[in-house]
Amino acid sequence: MNRFVILFSVFLTLAANVLAQADQTLITIGNTKVSKGEFERIYQKNNSNLYNETDRKTPEEYLELFIDFKLKVIEAENLKMDTSSAFVTELAGYREELAAPYLTDVKYSQQMVYDLYKRTTKEVNASHILLMVPNGPTPGQEDEVLKRIKVIREEIIAGKDFNEAAAEYSEDPSAKTNKGNLGYFTAFQMVVPFENAAFSTPAGEISQPVRSSFGYHILKVHDIRDNQGEILVAHIMKMFPQDVTPEIKSSLKAQIDSIYAELKNGSDFAELANTKSDDKRSAAQGGEMPWFTSGRMISEFANPAFALKNVGDFTEPVETAFGYHIIKKLNARPVPTFEESKSMLENRIKTDPERSITSKQVFIEKLKAEYNYIENDEGKAKLRNKNTTDSLEVNNFELFTIDNKSYTFGQFQKFLTTTNVEPGSYFTHFNNWVEYEITALENSKLEEKYPDFRYLFQEYHDGILLFNISEEKIWNFAVRDSVGLEEFYKKNSNKYWWEERFKGQIVTCKDVATRELAEQYFAAEMTVEEITDVLNKTENAITINDGAWEKGANPVVDYYVWNGPEPENFDSGLAFIRGDKIQPEPKSLNEARGLYVSDYQKYLEENWVKDLRKKYKFTVNKKLLKTIKGV
Repeated sequence: MNRFVILFSVFLTLAANVLAQADQTLITIGNTKVSKGEFERIYQKNNSNLYNETDRKTPEEYLELFIDFKLKVIEAENLKMDTSSAFVTELAGYREELAAPYLTDVKYSQQMVYDLYKRTTKEVNASHILLMVPNGPTPGQEDEVLKRIKVIREEIIAGKDFNEAAAEYSEDPSAKTNKGNLGYFTAFQMVVPFENAAFSTPAGEISQPVRSSFGYHILKVHDIRDNQGEILVAHIMKMFPQDVTPEIKSSLKAQIDSIYAELKNGSDFAELANTKSDDKRSAAQGGEMPWFTSGRMISEFANPAFALKNVGDFTEPVETAFGYHIIKKLNARPVPTFEESKSMLENRIKTDPERSITSKQVFIEKLKAEYNYIENDEGKAKLRNKNTTDSLEVNNFELFTIDNKSYTFGQFQKFLTTTNVEPGSYFTHFNNWVEYEITALENSKLEEKYPDFRYLFQEYHDGILLFNISEEKIWNFAVRDSVGLEEFYKKNSNKYWWEERFKGQIVTCKDVATRELAEQYFAAEMTVEEITDVLNKTENAITINDGAWEKGANPVVDYYVWNGPEPENFDSGLAFIRGDKIQPEPKSLNEARGLYVSDYQKYLEENWVKDLRKKYKFTVNKKLLKTIKGV
């Protein structure tokens, strides 16, 4: 035990030394200090992304590049480029994006995604009773509805049949016919509070009252089964008219039985659906219906459909409230895997206010505990019945404290004014204000709490400044500075050369007669424009391309000048060239402008960096540098 304590103490000492080293200053440039941690992170990040190991730098090699980078950023800051409105706006936008993952409970969000996926693999069969709550209810109205549904639940617990209670009490219009039974459903098919209750109530039990946007529910869960996935079917239907009689049903049953007999004798399902099904929309598609899950289809249809084992199997005639059907299985697909579903589930959580607010609430509660959030009960009580800003007291009365900082009535009224809140109780807006203030506090501490965020945000800050100053000092300047570029070209005019070229014309004719005329006109020293005007007067009989081509630039020139292979779809009787070879020569500035501009930019940057290294004095802790491992 003593040896373990000693070893553990040594480990803690070493860990503390490593952390302390990360904060030590590696580079000092004027008043700017760069820690070992900042340099090491960027070095490892940039070198690890290089697939070719020969391109990777040692810490000492990379240090020189990093110093040049930092010198440019410092110069930009000294030129006040970091104070321009464009820079401030752009950086703020990037910070908002970077901060978003830190302003939520990531672990809770990840667990929520997984829990939602598990729900999608199950289907719940449940009944419910709904008592509606009016829009914008008073506390008294809300309490009255809750009290009523609790009484109904107590009656059911005491022995009253749930179906009878649903038919008697439920304000869901469908309850009179279905007695509250909703059939099977899975995740995302009900409002979130209802879904939560359905998936958390054991089969056979009654839930506690659940508040949704409609009102208060109680649920009875009948069954929980594995999700059967999706199925693609075709059907042939004999449809019940609105006022169906037993005689009509009997006639329709005889018709569907006759169709079933034809199918058993080998008739084509799609053809019979097309000619005999009363569902005209699907009949035109051979009876094919859209993909569906069991929860998206009435159980009388879904159950026999999902009971079919093999593709191509079809049911005996089945009856639903809409008519008689024969159902054929065309295809099926299981519930997607977690990896296949993950992106969709994450997006649904983000875009579903009821789910995203749950994740947000967990995060806010953690912040309240961390920052010692304390409410003033007396102040909150004064807000409960106030509904207009005119009646709000504006003074220094404290409503709550966060991190020992007081927040008052006056600050709350300012929040109400600047956020253009919807009309409603102060109490609702009060909670929004608490969330706003405590999130803003956390946001302000991200650099302090999370080194990864601090370093990444610094990278964005420096990267924008580097781009802006490089654009001003190098890239745009090199393009605008025509005099400097001309002087640079004169000193380096022999750098870029043309290889041996053919200079002249490539002539393509539509037929032999045109070629003969063209050769005559060239012999008579007519210009290219004159020849094309004459021969193309009524149709495009000739094409003449004038220029200069290196070997490999044009297959026709290669064929005639350098004995290259015959071009594809080429007729030597209809194409010829006129001109001569010319020897290698330097490219003019216009011919190689892009290359010379690029070289001029490099030249300007090299001189700029030399000037910056003279302008700003810097030192390097070489002993600390040696502790950084190469990648």
